[in-house]
Order: sequence, then C-alpha cells, then structure tokens
Amino acid sequence: MSQSTVIAILISIVGLPILMTPVIMYSCRVSEKLRNALSVVTSAIVFGLTCSLYPFVIGGGEIQYTLFEVLPNLEISLRLDILSFCLAILAAFVWFLCTVYSLDYMAKEHACGRYYPVLIFTLGSCQGIFFAGDLFSLFVFFELMSLIAYILVIHEETEEALKAGYKYLVMTIIGGLALFFGIIIIFELGGTVSLGVGVIIEEVSALAFIAFICFLIGFGMKAGMFPLHVWLPDAHPVAPSPASALLSGIMLKTGAYGLIRVIFYIFSPDLMKSGGWDVVLSVLAVITILLGSAVALTQNDIKRRLAYSSISQLGYVLLGLSVLNSNAVIGAVFHIFSHAFMKSVLFLAAGAIIWKTGKRQVDDLKGIGMQMPVTMGCFSLAAFAMIGIPPLNGFLSKWTLALGALDANMVVFVLILLISSLLNALYYLPIIIPAFFEMPGASRLNDHEHQELKFDIREATPAMLSVMIILALCTIIFGLTPNNAAFYLSRLTAEYLLMGGF
Repeated sequence: MSQSTVIAILISIVGLPILMTPVIMYSCRVSEKLRNALSVVTSAIVFGLTCSLYPFVIGGGEIQYTLFEVLPNLEISLRLDILSFCLAILAAFVWFLCTVYSLDYMAKEHACGRYYPVLIFTLGSCQGIFFAGDLFSLFVFFELMSLIAYILVIHEETEEALKAGYKYLVMTIIGGLALFFGIIIIFELGGTVSLGVGVIIEEVSALAFIAFICFLIGFGMKAGMFPLHVWLPDAHPVAPSPASALLSGIMLKTGAYGLIRVIFYIFSPDLMKSGGWDVVLSVLAVITILLGSAVALTQNDIKRRLAYSSISQLGYVLLGLSVLNSNAVIGAVFHIFSHAFMKSVLFLAAGAIIWKTGKRQVDDLKGIGMQMPVTMGCFSLAAFAMIGIPPLNGFLSKWTLALGALDANMVVFVLILLISSLLNALYYLPIIIPAFFEMPGASRLNDHEHQELKFDIREATPAMLSVMIILALCTIIFGLTPNNAAFYLSRLTAEYLLMGGF
C-alpha cells in the first residue's frame, strides 16, 4: 500500500463522518429509513477503511502528514502508527455496533433527527483524536468531540439531563483550558508540539511539571480520573444507552490515549521517573480504582452503578501507565480493549432492560434473567469479565497488570487489583444472582405455586441482541489466549512505545 493511499484513507476516516453529518441531518426530511441507513453505512465504511490500514501498520509502517499550517510550527496534521491504529479500529468497531443497536432502541425516542447526525459527527471527532499528528490537532478534535457529545448527554431534555449536561460542559471547559495552557508551555519549551519529532521535553523543570499537571487535568477529566470524575456518574445514566456505551467504552479512552501520547511523546518514561511524576499518577490511579468501586456499591440505579464502575476500571489503565514497564504498559493498552467490550455490553444490556421493562433500580431486577435470558446472559458474562474471572478478557488484562507491578516490586498494586476485583464482585453479583434465582414476591409462594410460576419472555429485538452477543463473545475470544489479536496488538504497541515510539 502506497503512502498516498494511506494518507487518503486517513483523511477519509476522519473526514467522511464529518461530511456526512449534514447529509444525514437533511435526509431526515426525506425518510427516517434513509437517515438510519446512512448512519449505519457511514459507520460501517469507517470501520472498513480502518481495517484496511492493518497490513501497513503491522508491517511497521507509520506516517506523519500535514494537512495545513496554522502558524509557523503549528499545524493540523494526521499521524498513523500502531497506537493510533489500535484505538481507531476499536472505536470504529464499537461505534458501528452501537449505531446498529440504536436503530431499534431510538425508535421509541424523540429527536432522532438530531441524535444520528451528532452520533456520526462524534465518530469523526474521535477518529481525529486518535489520528492527530500533533498536540494542537489533538486539542482541536478533542474539543470538537467533547462539545458535540454534550448534545448526547442532554438528549432526553429532562431536568436531570440538563443538570448533568451543565456539569459535563463546565468540566469540559476546565479540561480544555488546562490542555490549551499545557500545549502553550510545551510549544514555548520545545518550539514544536508535533508528535513525530521525538521526545520534546528532555529535562525536568518547574514549567515542564506545570505542563504535565495541565495534561493530567485535561485528559484525566475525560478519563474519569479522581478528583475530576464528578461529571461522569451524572452524565452516563441520563444519556441514551447506546450513547452511554460509547461515552464509557470509547470516549473515556480518548483521555487515556492523550495521557499515553504525553508520557511517551512529549516527556519520556525516564523523565517521568526521574521527576517523580509517576508517583503522582500512581497515587491518583489507586484512589480512582478504590473510590469508583466503593461508591458503585452504594448505587441502586443500574446505570449509575455502571458509571462508577467505569471510573474504577479506567484507574487500571492509569495504574499501568504509572508503572511504565513492559507488562504494565501491555496490560494498560489491553485493558483499553477489554473495558471497551465489557462496559459496552453492560450499558447496552442495561439499556435493553430499561427499554423493554422500564426498570432501572437494582432492587427491581429480580427475575429479569428469566424474562430476558439472552440479555442478562450477556450482562453476566461481561460482569464476570469485569470481576476478573478466567478465561475472560478482564482476567488477562488484570493478570498482565499484576505481572507489571511485580516486575517493578510494587506488591501493593497487586493487592489493589485484588481488592478491586473483590469490590467488583460485591456490586455485580447482587445484580446477577437475584436476576436468575429470585422472583418478586416468590418468597411468599408455596412450593407448588413456585413450580407453577410462569416466566414471560420479553427479550429485546434481534438487532439489539445481536450487538450484545457479538460484544459479549469478544470478552471470551480476547481472553481465552494471550495470543489473541487484541493482546497481540497491545504487545506490539507497548514494545513500540517503550522503544521510543519512532
């Protein structure tokens, strides 16, 4: 594959969803079926184009291409390497499935003429983040994604949604300002913000540390890192479930991706360790893991419980990035894959339950596994993966992170992972066990009446079930063996990053 072809594909991956946004918006006037078809086809094409880059990337190819220059040494550019490819193909895959899921889920919702264009525009913005060739381009696409996602958060237009959207918007503005300030400092210190010139900052200084803190605030806010997580538990529950799945499964990962770029391309692992900055990140990671799990235990709204769980799970990625050895980085990158599959299933299954029954309180879900066996089967599989039960993918990512912690003689981190897994079990099992083994009011029935109890099967639609089944199968496929495709890409990415990324 020639470089010009690769560049054309990169531009198409980012540009097609953005260009299709007004087309999809206008198609609403013609036909809802046309609008839906264009949305699905656009996301499918983006996924196909991203897959086509695999031979080039796996062969060691990488490209840095400038679209246009804004100011001297400040440009809008695209970059393709193994790291950007991993995140982009993950985003394209999950986005396509969530778009298909939306067709039936959103059929009962209002303002679909707004929902689908925003959904597709956000896809283009996410891909722009992952393929950004410099910090300025990353910032532009990051802000586009963050601001347009506000519309997804407030889609229901309820008072609760508007309040959650306001909090999300305030935190987004704070994070954006912090990022912008950090980029200005890096430009001043290094004379460039390109991600293709090698490590920009080579010496520890007070100004460089301020820049690091700015990046930690900007990207940490999006990743749900303590204490910047306050928007997340309110935003996820009020958004439509496919949007919640994307907010947690993909958009949170843009924050983790930004931190990876900063650690390995702006600074370096050696500089992080010599300055003691890794300690700051590890402390915040541990607090994020434990706080997210602890608060999840207290939540009775199923989507709020899942939202706090997302905070905890992203802490694993931050923990791996703070340890900064081979196994830890592999575990961090692989957990990005794992969490995207697991949490997408959980939010989509919860959405299917709410969509079909209107029930969203954990106490009301007794017996739901008998009414919606496939949906709850997918939910249970993903929950077991989150707990870390082998041979599911969550176990493999935690195992690799634990190996990284032991390689660094940080036994306490292994204990943190074990405690977190226990907490995961404590807030997922009370959903799963009553769903399959209890029925509302069943304790008041005698044995004969209990045996005669009939279950009304009320599953979601075939399209919604198919999406959940595919993602649930991913938790098995990418956990059975460390030689699976996602783990292989994670290992290549870690090797690439630790060797300098160039």
